[in-house]
Amino acid sequence: MTGTPWRLLALPPLGEDVIHHVFGPLGADVTVPARRDPEGLRAALADADLVVGDFTGELTLDAAAVAAAPRLAFVQMPQVGVDSCDLGALTAAGVPVANTAGANARSVAEWALAAALDLSRRLTWADRRMREGRWPQMETAARGADELANRRVGVLGMGAVGAEVTRLFEALGCQVAYWSRRRRPAGVFKELDQLLATSDIVVVCLPLTPETRGLLHAGRLALLPDGAFLVNVSRGGIAPDDAVLAALESGRLAAAALDVYEREPLPAGHPLRRHENVVLSPHAAGATRQSQLNIITMVLDNMRAAVEGRPVVNVVNDVDPLIRYR
Repeated sequence: MTGTPWRLLALPPLGEDVIHHVFGPLGADVTVPARRDPEGLRAALADADLVVGDFTGELTLDAAAVAAAPRLAFVQMPQVGVDSCDLGALTAAGVPVANTAGANARSVAEWALAAALDLSRRLTWADRRMREGRWPQMETAARGADELANRRVGVLGMGAVGAEVTRLFEALGCQVAYWSRRRRPAGVFKELDQLLATSDIVVVCLPLTPETRGLLHAGRLALLPDGAFLVNVSRGGIAPDDAVLAALESGRLAAAALDVYEREPLPAGHPLRRHENVVLSPHAAGATRQSQLNIITMVLDNMRAAVEGRPVVNVVNDVDPLIRYR
């Protein structure tokens, strides 16, 4: 099939004109689904060689989608997380899946630091009271406003984001330790339960996998010192919403800053929206202009490598990175 244009299916909800502007210069036949639902996705996959995934998670590449894609040769996710892909089904089909590892590490780490500062100084809490017409000067101090320096910070996950989180918190004088499924040569490593029991602030930077889903269940959160903070910049399924709410209600957690949730968008009536000790963000920790440029560049570089017959990078499922027609 040498000389046959690659068929590239783009799933991000960016508008067809934008999609063609971004990917058209690659020389591939670029398409988008006619409908953004599972049936529309499966129909579009029937002729697709290359897929750029949907960063919203709305269009998931589950086992049924993979079965509907007999020509599929490569999946590029425009993000770090690949939990919207059935990696088992894609690996069994011989389809490499790549992410954009490191593209938003600085952005996400800065958000985690900003969130920890917000919780420590009660910035959002005080802002809400001010907007109500109050002057909560003494109340803000009474709620435990603290400096970050010398606080014990536990980082879960030591990939690109976790490493940058560690660097930023250490720069402010925090005592940082970490837990990761793979121990690193540098840094202070602690076993998970020990890390939780000795951390004033826990920052979750892990990918969502079958092994990490539900990792911070109610029993684990109960190990935290009273008055601890939780900052989650990874995936909601790692620290289930009900477990976080229970820890907040018990006082084990003094406050939480959440960029991610088990169900997204977070339902309008969800109790997290009403909890005064929670800072909420719409899965936007990595959404800076700089990180978006990094992601677009990495996606385009990998797609260009695929159509030009060069190996792609950042493959997460150990499949041959040289993309071939099927």
